[in-house]
Amino acid sequence: MTKVPGRLPRAGHPDAVERHQLLRVRGRSVAWVPPLVLLVGITVADFNTTGEFRIISWIVLVPAIAAAICGVWATAVFAVLALVTYVGADNAWPHEYQTGLPDFILVAVGSILACLACAVRVRGERRMLHMRDIAETTRRTVLRPLPSDWGGLEHAAVYLAADSEARVGGDFYDIQPGPYGTRVLIGDVQGKGLGAVEAAAALLGTFREAGYHEPLLGTVAERLEVRMVRHREHTDALGRRDGDRFATAALLGFRDDDPDTLDVVLFGHEPPLFVGSGGVRFLLPDGGLPLGLGDLAADGLPPVRRVPLLPGETLLLTTDGVTESRDGEGVFYPLADDVARAVAADPDLARPHRLVAFVRDGTVRHCGNRLVDDTTVFAVRRRPAPAPVRGRLQS
Repeated sequence: MTKVPGRLPRAGHPDAVERHQLLRVRGRSVAWVPPLVLLVGITVADFNTTGEFRIISWIVLVPAIAAAICGVWATAVFAVLALVTYVGADNAWPHEYQTGLPDFILVAVGSILACLACAVRVRGERRMLHMRDIAETTRRTVLRPLPSDWGGLEHAAVYLAADSEARVGGDFYDIQPGPYGTRVLIGDVQGKGLGAVEAAAALLGTFREAGYHEPLLGTVAERLEVRMVRHREHTDALGRRDGDRFATAALLGFRDDDPDTLDVVLFGHEPPLFVGSGGVRFLLPDGGLPLGLGDLAADGLPPVRRVPLLPGETLLLTTDGVTESRDGEGVFYPLADDVARAVAADPDLARPHRLVAFVRDGTVRHCGNRLVDDTTVFAVRRRPAPAPVRGRLQS
C-alpha cells in the first residue's frame, strides 16, 4: 500500500516507549544523563553551602529520577552512587555539621524503593509492549497490508482507530484481484469493541474468497449478506448482546473487459466520490440497507449499478468517521466541497496518496483532533496502461 506521508494523529497520550524515544540521541540512550547531572549538582551545591544548610540528603532524588526513566540495573547503579556520594560528602564536613545516620537511612530506603519501583515499571512496560504486539498482529490480520499496484489499482489508505490502545476497530477495507476483475470493499461495522472487530474479520474473510471465485459482483454481495446474518446468529447462540449488529459497506468491481465502467453495490454506505482533474462527480445513494438487514428490504439486496469511469479518475471512499466529523459548533465536515475546491486549485491532488493525506488532515483539523469514531480514508484508481514502446525496424 502506498505510504501516506505525514505523521498520523492518534487519540490519547503517547505510551512509555514513545516517551523513552525522546531520551535517545543517534540511536543511543541518554536516560542516564538527568540523574547523573542531578547527582553532581546536589553534591556541588552541598559543598558550596554553609554548614547550617546541608542539602546532601536531597540526593535521594537521584535514584528516584533514575527509576522513572532508566532500567533496573542503571537505577541500582545510581542508588549505590547516591549512597557512596552521601557518605563521602557528609564525612567531608566537620562533625557538628554532619547530617549523620538518619539521613543515611533516608537515602538507603529511598534507593531500595526506587529500585523496586523501577522493576515494577519495566515489567509493566514489557507487558504493554506484548499487548501492543498482539494488537498490531490483530490489525494486520483484519486489515492486511496491500502490495502496491495490487490488482492493477493505485491505492492509498489511512486508518485511525478511535481506540488508540486497540489500534483496530470496526472499519474495514480490502482489495481482491481475481479472474473476473478486481473487487474493492470498504465498510463500517455498527458498534465498537472486539465484537465489531470480529464481525469485520468475518466479512473480510468472506470477501476475499467470494471476490476471487464468484463471476458476478451481485453474488459477492449475496455472500456478504449471508455471512453477516450467520455471524449474528452465531453471536446470538453464544448469548452475546450484539445480535442487532450490522455493517454498512460499499462493494466495487473493476472489470477487466470494460475498463471504462465501474460496478457499485451500496449497503447503506456513503457513495464514493469520483475525483479527477476535471473536478468531483457524485453518485446518488440507492437506498440499500446495511449488511445483515437485507430481510427488511422489500426489494431484496441493493442492485449492482454500472457507472462510467473516466480515465485517471480516483474513487474516494470514507467511513462515517469522516462524514460525521464535527467541529466545536457541531457542523459536519464538508468533505465533497473541501475536495472540490482543493482539486480545482491543484488537479494533481486527485492522485490517491495525496488525496488521502488531504482528507485525513482536513478531518483531523475540522474536529480539532478529537476523533470520536474509527476513521478510514481509502482512495483507488486504475493504473494507467503503459504506453507502447516504439522500436526500430531492423532489416
